[in-house]
Amino acid sequence: MSRVFKALSDPTRRRILELLRQQPMSAGELAEHFDVSKPAMSAHFAVLREAGLIDSQKKGKSVIYELQMSVLEDALLQFAQAFGWTLQENRRSKSRSLNREVFNS
Repeated sequence: MSRVFKALSDPTRRRILELLRQQPMSAGELAEHFDVSKPAMSAHFAVLREAGLIDSQKKGKSVIYELQMSVLEDALLQFAQAFGWTLQENRRSKSRSLNREVFNS
């Protein structure tokens, strides 16, 4: 979980995840959105890959990145549970929501 939050601590990496939420993108397509060097972008991709937040596949000369939403969801759920939140599933609407556990003394 700490790798995920380390990855999320940087605004550039959060923006990369926002872009990948829309669709998988190549390294070049992602780099067009930032005013940083290619080595800097590569370092951001490496941190996101190490955290399991993105997956990459080589397609020809390009590397295509894709968001791994389940890893992000799991990390956020663990974080929320550390503060007393629980996940409740509604079987009828097939939705999930976080609810705060309240303890009475």
